[in-house]
Amino acid sequence: MDLSRRITFFLYGLSGGGVPRRTVTLANAFAARGDNVDMVVLDADNPWGHELSADIRLISLDDRRIRFPLGIRLHLGRAKRRRQFAAARPALQRYLTEERPSVIISADNYANLTALDARRRARAPVPVIVTQRTHTSTYASNKPELIRRIRRTYPEADAIVGVSKAIIEDLISLDATAEVMRTIYNPVISDDFDAVAARPIEHPWFQPGQPLVVLGVGRIAPQKDFPTLVRAFARVHQDRPELRLVILGEAQEPADRAALQDLASHLGIAEAVDIPGAVAQAIPYMARAGLLALTSRFEGMPGTLIEALACGTPVVSTNCPSGPDEVLEDGRYGPLVPVGDYEAFAQAMLATLERPPDRQALVSRGRTFSAEESRKQYSALIDLLISLPRQT
Repeated sequence: MDLSRRITFFLYGLSGGGVPRRTVTLANAFAARGDNVDMVVLDADNPWGHELSADIRLISLDDRRIRFPLGIRLHLGRAKRRRQFAAARPALQRYLTEERPSVIISADNYANLTALDARRRARAPVPVIVTQRTHTSTYASNKPELIRRIRRTYPEADAIVGVSKAIIEDLISLDATAEVMRTIYNPVISDDFDAVAARPIEHPWFQPGQPLVVLGVGRIAPQKDFPTLVRAFARVHQDRPELRLVILGEAQEPADRAALQDLASHLGIAEAVDIPGAVAQAIPYMARAGLLALTSRFEGMPGTLIEALACGTPVVSTNCPSGPDEVLEDGRYGPLVPVGDYEAFAQAMLATLERPPDRQALVSRGRTFSAEESRKQYSALIDLLISLPRQT
């Protein structure tokens, strides 16, 4: 490995869910092995910044103080994200021209499109690795213009990485391909995973001697379909009234959280359900939960399933596109249930709670999704792209 490499990651910001978390984990793994790493973001707000290695240079394209000015502020939070990326493109173009990193790894749809556009305009011989983090056809089913842009632009990438096999298959079906296509699973389990899992938590339901908790984790939004989880839990609660349900995550809209609470009240389980909002780190809750439930309508490669397995916590998941079937090996490590079927989900939860799988088998499966394995695969891909002749 050439330790003079400068690896640039480009994404919206370090707030939010799985994309920033996995990107920070991968970036830290590269920095720990001696690579020079830049983290280039639009959004200067960085709740995950405390997890970022001190060896990584964090560059915000929304910051007037850096030497890659936009000339205007992006008014983050008020403009739509695609417009924010469009406004940031000149700053990224200038960064590529002046810094000439060895490679840029972009994360998610609009970051991918912006990275390719900026590279084209800068005429900089910088390889671009596009990483696709969700099932494109499902996510963009009502966004035909985004699909058109992906089909038109992704072939310009030097490589496309999908975080699941199904994502790559979906891009091929859309004819959104590059010469190099790879599946590299998300870097989920880092070296400090056990220490993070052991962190104390104050929630009273997770203290020793308390009844088992069914845990849901994720942004409270239609994608995660938490109403199905609440309905399934209400059915489970009839047979196991001692159980409790906790849903951790930030609500996309304030009304979404209230609607879940109203549903729990309507179903007569309000006292057994808690929706406390987002937490800084969900892994300690997973380590203490009786079961992790994922009711998503679609995913990319759900890290919550992997983290729960690595804790030895049983899981039940919808068989949504994409990722759960790959993580759980078609049901070997946890039941897969049709999307939206709360009755089937309830039965799967009851069966899993009654006959939990072998804990060590779950731990071993979860820990195959390590940060180091992901880094090695990305590193080999970077070396390949750097070795190829390039034209400006």
